[in-house]
Amino acid sequence: MVINKMKNKLSLCTVLFCAFVATFTSCNKKQDGGAETGQETVVMPSFDADSAFNFVKAQTDFGPRVPNSEAHEKCATFLYETLSRYCDTVVLQHFDSKSYDGKTLHGTNIIGSFSPEKSRRVVLSSHWDSRHVADHDADVNNHTRPIDGANDGASGVGVLLELARQLSMKNPEIGVDIVLFDLEDYGTPEGIDAPEGEWWGLGSQYWAQNPHRENFTAEYGILLDMVGASDARFRYEYFSAYYAQDILSKVWGAASQLGFGHYFVSEKSNPITDDHYYVNTLGRVRMIDIIHQDDYTGTGFPATWHTLNDNIEHIDKNTLSVVGKTLSHVIYSE
Repeated sequence: MVINKMKNKLSLCTVLFCAFVATFTSCNKKQDGGAETGQETVVMPSFDADSAFNFVKAQTDFGPRVPNSEAHEKCATFLYETLSRYCDTVVLQHFDSKSYDGKTLHGTNIIGSFSPEKSRRVVLSSHWDSRHVADHDADVNNHTRPIDGANDGASGVGVLLELARQLSMKNPEIGVDIVLFDLEDYGTPEGIDAPEGEWWGLGSQYWAQNPHRENFTAEYGILLDMVGASDARFRYEYFSAYYAQDILSKVWGAASQLGFGHYFVSEKSNPITDDHYYVNTLGRVRMIDIIHQDDYTGTGFPATWHTLNDNIEHIDKNTLSVVGKTLSHVIYSE
């Protein structure tokens, strides 16, 4: 059985600034998710879930970030200005893509880099656009309405913006590129016939073939998608395991050390044609996907997926914290 986030086709702003530095030591498991490394001490800024949540809300406050809309343009400016406060360099990668319905979509990938001179690099990514139709809403009258995309898009971006704030306070040993993909979610709606083509993940397709730096590569990448629900469970997504099993083991191992094993579950799950698929197949970076799948909703994803209920009311700070602390531990352990 193949479940596809891109729908049943396997084809291809006020933020809290105060923080303290937390030290995680061997044989000492902290109540706030401290690391139990067994050998080394990992020192990093403390991930602030309230700050991450505020970053999520700042995006949804613009309204649906549908390509070619005013909300989309305003959010792009917000993301650029926010990353510019924290990153050493920020690149706006403008591109145009044709959609399944023949429209020309104006996209912008937003890339913030830390220590761009370092050869050892890790890519952290999420998509920042939101779906133009609520084609899985229970009310058929809502099927042509756009969604806020609080979980499907904004949650991952919110975690990465908070992580960027941390990285600006204490640089890790490796270089980090935060890549916010555009035009991920403007794929063929449920029940609509469309020409054959790769209509999903348009921004990641473009970046994979046209990276922001010539001959860019990285040791690995981590994609975040739908990381804000209270009942989130992250399993070994098929393509992630196929292309980068060692990175899955690294990340899930860090989550286990932090006591987050009930979120990061050591079980195999279905293939998802998400942004990481195109990075793996078209680019030069092995990338995994931290994505919430659900076997009990009928879609394979959270109940709010591609519905009007994907709003800020369904974002859980605890889940943002779990994902953020796990990523932080992975990066600062390199």
